[in-house]
Amino acid sequence: MKGGRGELDAVAGAAQRLAVLLAAGVAPVGAWGYLEQPVLAVRVAAAARAGERVSDALVAAVIEAPSDRAGPAWRGLAAAWRVATEAGAPLAPALRSFAASLRSFAQAARAAEEALAAPVATARMVMVLPAVGVLFGMVLGFNTIATLFTTPIGLGCLALGVALLLGAWRWNRRLVAAAQPRELTPGLRFELMAIAVGGGASLDRAAASVEEALAAAGLDPLADAAEVESVVSLSRRAGVPASELLRSEAEEARRDAASRAAERASVLAVKLMLPLGVCILPAFMLLGVAPLLVTVISSTLGGFPG
Repeated sequence: MKGGRGELDAVAGAAQRLAVLLAAGVAPVGAWGYLEQPVLAVRVAAAARAGERVSDALVAAVIEAPSDRAGPAWRGLAAAWRVATEAGAPLAPALRSFAASLRSFAQAARAAEEALAAPVATARMVMVLPAVGVLFGMVLGFNTIATLFTTPIGLGCLALGVALLLGAWRWNRRLVAAAQPRELTPGLRFELMAIAVGGGASLDRAAASVEEALAAAGLDPLADAAEVESVVSLSRRAGVPASELLRSEAEEARRDAASRAAERASVLAVKLMLPLGVCILPAFMLLGVAPLLVTVISSTLGGFPG
């Protein structure tokens, strides 16, 4: 997968394909065989044919592939499938709704990745500054590499400079990782609740079904619980259908998550200046400038007659 966007697009594509196949009359078990994720699809289809619940089979398949970063999104799909099945909601519209919610956030994740591209590229570029300094000394005719590897001062500069570069590399990685979109399924509980009440379940039964589905899928069963309850209470007081209110809140949650991701991306450009100033520039001085000065001074002193 290629980051948050690619993961969400893959799961959204699977949900959309399943929705189309189910709407065309393909049996739920058979529909899984037409996905582009053959290992996962075969595992789910085989388990379903054996009488296992599809949502449980999907979660088990995700557990068998723990390196797949799309796991939370697949778990969300499992929860959506389970809620729709238990509520008696048509699977195809429920999966279309889930796919649309994933694609909505995938678009926001795409924008965040694009915002991250420039500062990440800058961080990678400045990491080569010390090597440029060494090569610059060689171009000027000074054997700075020999100074680095054969003199006590050079060895000290080499050890400290490499340590600073490693520190900068790890620091940059942590900063970039912290700026990546963290939520693959924002607003999931709102979306699941909308699916449940759309199938005709009572609000209390829908809430219980959603909590059970989240727990069975290995997701936090209490995530956004208070917020969803607030929307349900508003629906009861206003006497309006809860499904539209819930989907509106789900969209708002996705917008908020996208906004936070964009904010982290914009702050990253500033934060990356810290390892540049604290580690990379001193490493440049130690590996590029200091050996050059030592070589020049040694050459100059060696040129005087004894």
